[in-house]
Amino acid sequence: PVHRGAPSHLETERPAVILTPTHLAIVMEYAAGGELFDRIVDRGRFSEDEARYFFQQLICGVSYCHHMQICHRDLKLENVLLDGSPAPRLKICDFGYSKSSVLHSRPKSAVGTPAYIAPEVLRRQEYDGKMADVWSCGVTLYVMLVGAYPFEDPDDPKNIKKIIQRIAAVDYTIPDNILISADCRQLISLIFVSNPTKRITMK
Repeated sequence: PVHRGAPSHLETERPAVILTPTHLAIVMEYAAGGELFDRIVDRGRFSEDEARYFFQQLICGVSYCHHMQICHRDLKLENVLLDGSPAPRLKICDFGYSKSSVLHSRPKSAVGTPAYIAPEVLRRQEYDGKMADVWSCGVTLYVMLVGAYPFEDPDDPKNIKKIIQRIAAVDYTIPDNILISADCRQLISLIFVSNPTKRITMK
């Protein structure tokens, strides 16, 4: 998917494409801040203000991809990088599962990371990749706020079958000790809607 990265690649400070007899390499900017996932692991979880700061950037980036008719399909904290500035800027990476709604038919393959997958993806029917991305953004927001995945069984967190069952049932709770605003709770509830046609959109 070299062409998918081309628009952003051209905006890097020193873009470079290296072609050898066996490999094609694209040199991108260095994300000195590492993965957003690692920052949460170190901190446990974020305050609502800090989560909002990163979530707004994530939504802006994903919205741009959707405007360019690209759905990512594997949005997760490990695929979000930060630059090294004091107020880190967020970079979305790993477009290996991405799909163009212009160049391809509607996606129907169940790809992505289990904890972040939307219910309609699990049904293995055609789905709107953009709406599946919205769900994954919601999982990202939840993890930033709570420090845990919304659909994991706390007593059996590695059980993929249970995760899938809880996603299908939209079975999640926000722990009582997590103090977040009513508006934030409402946003999460508008994202975690099983029917993608009734889920909140990026617009």
